[in-house]
Amino acid sequence: MIDYHHHLDEGFSMSARFRGAGVALAAVGLSHFARPQAFESVTAAAFPDNIRRHTLIDGGIETAIGVGLVAPKTRKFALAGLVAYAVYLVTNIARNRR
Repeated sequence: MIDYHHHLDEGFSMSARFRGAGVALAAVGLSHFARPQAFESVTAAAFPDNIRRHTLIDGGIETAIGVGLVAPKTRKFALAGLVAYAVYLVTNIARNRR
């Protein structure tokens, strides 16, 4: 018989995974401000006009979502924000491919 409690203890807990993902996303978001040129080619696919402005806006959004994922009390809101952000990006990429 499989001891699921023991199996869960072997790896990172779900909360730790969310924290790690949040820290990583916040770090990527902050790096938009430190080295915006590194993100401009990716940003241009979704926002071909005002690329630098959108790079900084995206950095702010990613930082906020990442910070929200770290704390359990804000995690559900951050996940909802992450889904909305993904839809926002994909919609803009699709619109600009026409």
